[in-house]
Amino acid sequence: MTVIDANRMHEIETRYPEYFHRSFRQRFGGLMVVIVTLLYSLYAVWFFDLPKLFAEAHWERVGIYLSQWVSYDVQPEFRIEGDGSIDIRYPRFSPLGDNPHPDWLVNNPDGSITVSISGTSRSVTVSKSETIVTAHGVSVPVEVSSGAPKVVGPVPGWMTVYDDNVLADLGFAGNVSISVDRVKIRKRFIGWANFIFDTQSSFFDKPVGEVVSLIVSGLRIKPDQSNLSLAFDDIWNNSEWQHGDVWTKLFQTIVMAFLGTLLGALTAFPLAFMAARNITPNRLLNQVLKRFFDFLRSVDMLIWALFLTRAFGPGPLAGSGAIFLTETGSLGKLYSEGLENIDNKPREGVRSTGASNMLVHRYGIMPQIVPVFVSQTLYQWESNVRGATIIGAVGAGGIGLKLWEAMRTNANWENVAYMVILILIVVFLFDAASNALRHRLMGTKTH
Repeated sequence: MTVIDANRMHEIETRYPEYFHRSFRQRFGGLMVVIVTLLYSLYAVWFFDLPKLFAEAHWERVGIYLSQWVSYDVQPEFRIEGDGSIDIRYPRFSPLGDNPHPDWLVNNPDGSITVSISGTSRSVTVSKSETIVTAHGVSVPVEVSSGAPKVVGPVPGWMTVYDDNVLADLGFAGNVSISVDRVKIRKRFIGWANFIFDTQSSFFDKPVGEVVSLIVSGLRIKPDQSNLSLAFDDIWNNSEWQHGDVWTKLFQTIVMAFLGTLLGALTAFPLAFMAARNITPNRLLNQVLKRFFDFLRSVDMLIWALFLTRAFGPGPLAGSGAIFLTETGSLGKLYSEGLENIDNKPREGVRSTGASNMLVHRYGIMPQIVPVFVSQTLYQWESNVRGATIIGAVGAGGIGLKLWEAMRTNANWENVAYMVILILIVVFLFDAASNALRHRLMGTKTH
C-alpha cells in the first residue's frame, strides 16, 4: 500500500487543478440543468393548463375518426306508415346505389324486417309495433306503438333512453336509433366503399372476374368507347373518391416543391458567392446579403403563402412563390457558409497559374462545394414536398387544399386517410431517392 505525504498531495493538486479545484458550474452544472428542466416543465403544465385540457378533451372522437379512416357505413331508415307497412329508405348518396337489395336485410313472412348488424350476434328486427335489438347475448324489445318508444324490461348499459327516442350503441358494428315512427340503423363495414367504381359506373357492384372479362373480351358497353377506356374513365372520374382530382393535386404539390426549390437554388447560388467573406471581400455587401437571407427565411413558408395568395389568388403559383422565397433565404445561408469553410489551398494553387477569377472559381472552388450544395438542395426539396402540402391548406393549391376540404366536412375521413397515405408514400419515395443521391454524391455507402 502506497502512502502519499502532504507535499506529494499538494504537488498533485497543483499539477491537476481541474480535478481537485472544480468550479461551481463543473460541480453542480448537471444538477442545475435537471432542476431548471423540471421547473420549466412545471411552468408549462401550469401555463397551458394541461390537467384541464386533458380532462375536457373529446377522447372518444379519436376512436370515431380512426374507425372512419378504415371503414364506411350504410344508413337505412325504416319508416313505419299508418297502415302498418314499413318503408325502407337510404340516403341520397348511399354506397349501395339508388336501388339496393343487400343480403343482410331480410323480409320476414310476418311483415317485419331483420337487419344483421354483425352476423347473428348483433341484429335488429323492425315491426309495426316493436323493434327488437339483439346484442351482447340479450334481446331487448322496444315498443313503438305508444306516444314514445319504451324499453320492455331492464335497460342494458349499451342502450340510452331519451324523451323521444332510444339509442342502442353496438360498438364498431354500428348503432340503432329508435323513435315511434322510424328506426335509423348505422351498419359499419371494414374497407373503402366504391373505391374503384362508383354507383354511376357501368362496372359498379360487378364481381372482379366479370369486370376483367368485360374489359378483355366482352361486348362494348358503349359503342363509341372500348371497355378498357370506359373502365379507366370511370376510375379516374370516380365521383366519391375523385381519383383524377386527387392525383392531379398531388402532382401539383410535387411540381410546386420542385419549382420553388429549383428557383430558390438558382437565385441563392450566385448571391451566396457575394455573401461569402472569403470570396467577395466587401463587408457591406456581405452583411446586406446575409441579413437579406435571414429576412427571407425568418418569415415562415406558410406566412409567405398567405401573402402571395392575397396577391395572386389561390393556386400553385402562390405555393411555388412561397417555397422560392423561403428557399432563397435558407439555401443562400447554407451556400454562403459552405463557401466560407472551403479549403483555400486548391484555390490559391489555381490562382498561382495566372488563371482568371472565373477559372479560379471553376477549378478551385466548385469541385469542393458542388457535392455539398447538391446534397443540401436535395434535402430541402425533400422537405418542401411535405411543406407544400401544408401551405396548400391555406389556398396555395396542391393536395393540401384538397385534404383540408375533406377534413372540413367532418364526414369524409376515409378520403382523408386516402390522401394521407398517398402523401406518406410520396414523401417516403422522395426521401429514399434523395438519400440515395446524397450518398452517391458524397461518396458514402447507404445502409
